[in-house]
Amino acid sequence: MNKINIFENTGKFAGNKDIARDIRVNKIFPFLSKEGNLTLDFKGVDSATQSFIHALISEVIRQKGINVLDRIYFEGCNDTVRKIIEIVTEYMQESNS
Repeated sequence: MNKINIFENTGKFAGNKDIARDIRVNKIFPFLSKEGNLTLDFKGVDSATQSFIHALISEVIRQKGINVLDRIYFEGCNDTVRKIIEIVTEYMQESNS
């Protein structure tokens, strides 16, 4: 399984949409073009903005379909980060239905 360490890219606060876009374009899409699963590791990230998470995964869901979430695992998330991920994925599910 491939793993992307978000903390290594953002530090404790994941808020920069440009960094999220770079992770999506240069890491997430290349991993998902292969077979297998991908883990987004948020260990050490204390907080994230909704716009960061949206920039990180929304386009992936738009292009690959909502079932791509079956191949993406969110690891090491505290309650705050987990809730933001849930908000974004729920929104994407509603907008894709």
